[in-house]
Amino acid sequence: MTTPGSGPRAAGAVALLAAAALSAARLGAAVTGLPEDHRTLTRSTSYASMEELLRSVDGKGPITVSVEATTAQGRKVFVVHAAASASPPFRILLYAQQHGDEVSGKDALLFLLRGIARDPSRLPEGVDLWVLPMVNPDGAEAGTRKNAAGADLNRDHATLFQPETAALHRVARRVRPHLAVDAHEFGRDPEEWTRKGWEKWPDVTMDGLNNPHFDQERIAAARRWVEEAGAAVERAGHRFLRYWVGGAPPDDEQRHSAPDPDGGLNGIGAYGGLSFIVEAAVRHHAAAPQADLGKRVDAYLVLFRRLLEGGGRRAEDLAVVERARKLPLPAFLPSDALWVNPGGTVTRFPAVEVATGRVVRVPTANLMTQIAVKRSVATPLGYAVDPAAAPELAGLLERHGLPFEEVAAPRAVTAETCTLLRVEEEFDDVYSRYGGRTIVKRGEARAMELPAGSLWVPLEGEGALRAAILLEPTAMYGLWQYPRLKALVRSDGTIPVRRVVAVPAVPAPGASR
Repeated sequence: MTTPGSGPRAAGAVALLAAAALSAARLGAAVTGLPEDHRTLTRSTSYASMEELLRSVDGKGPITVSVEATTAQGRKVFVVHAAASASPPFRILLYAQQHGDEVSGKDALLFLLRGIARDPSRLPEGVDLWVLPMVNPDGAEAGTRKNAAGADLNRDHATLFQPETAALHRVARRVRPHLAVDAHEFGRDPEEWTRKGWEKWPDVTMDGLNNPHFDQERIAAARRWVEEAGAAVERAGHRFLRYWVGGAPPDDEQRHSAPDPDGGLNGIGAYGGLSFIVEAAVRHHAAAPQADLGKRVDAYLVLFRRLLEGGGRRAEDLAVVERARKLPLPAFLPSDALWVNPGGTVTRFPAVEVATGRVVRVPTANLMTQIAVKRSVATPLGYAVDPAAAPELAGLLERHGLPFEEVAAPRAVTAETCTLLRVEEEFDDVYSRYGGRTIVKRGEARAMELPAGSLWVPLEGEGALRAAILLEPTAMYGLWQYPRLKALVRSDGTIPVRRVVAVPAVPAPGASR
């Protein structure tokens, strides 16, 4: 006879609990290099320690770890997958440390993964989670923003010249995330602020995708998440502000995140999901910049967990994304846009007095609040690439997973030829815009023949929007700002990508001519 709580079954349960406890212990600080309490972290996880941690969680619960790419210096770009069963799954992509010297997002993701490995119930039902904790391992090991090739990865999402960003986009195409987050850090104590006796106020900032090509429903859904996640971060004791960049108030301009597709926010957003950038504040000029690393990690974990939980809007977000991915291209494509402040709205911008810790709110009308489209062009049927530029641009299209046809025989079309007048490399002090502006003259549409060896890129299917954003020759920040691609432009300025506006109908077999 057995009594409740005794016998073989109970003994087996005890053994299972003991095994679980042992497994958790093996995922503790001694093995992973992470302290038990993330808030005590004062030193970021190295590449070697991260690799050790990922090996320790691989195969634990729902977690699998794979290698997506190898860097110039031979380090691995890891991808971690964790799935909780449900249908349809909600796919989330979290990635960090595109800039090697911005560490807290990476550390937060490692704590998140360790927690899921220990207790799979921490991954909400229906979430299909994909994580790239360290996109730029070479830069991380060197403590530099750029990778080993000297490239800023968060300016490489249009060209995908670098193996790290190309790997991230391969993952994005496979996963087709409904929601993605790009994790960064910003300096709390830049010189233009400290000269005024201030430092920046927020502990963490966040913004949603905002490229003017994207549909307004998706942009609005992302903005709601910025507000929702911000409220959760503030409830946890962290100061939150919508992401912004720029100088110090009241005289310098501030604006929210750049709409350009060469960064992760809008580059990954072009796959049709909700996309975000998050930045935690670090004092770069402090004696010990990582003294508050645990606090930054805590803010990130609060935000990540809120996004995983879904805030009760999972079905709504899923529907928004699926509608966005089925939208046809609009009749016009924006080719130039800039941040503006309609009506000169005055904002009381927060700052912290360094000497006293007092929060001051500085009135300014120089916070730009909306993106205005300044110029648009009619949407073409597709783009034709000249044969001389075909090898380089075929590689670009392949890196983006965009379909194209190599024209085998001459083909009649009606197309516009565009001319590159100049590339303005300097910062635009009038409109506070980055260098790299491509000033282009658009030609009249005329009948022409595409020679054999040309590439034909039709604006069809789910990739049509990405192809238009990438190839549109009139775009203010187009491909021709990059020296490697500018070299494809003819000596007379002719851009080797033509806007095809009409293609003669092909007669049906047996039809009279």
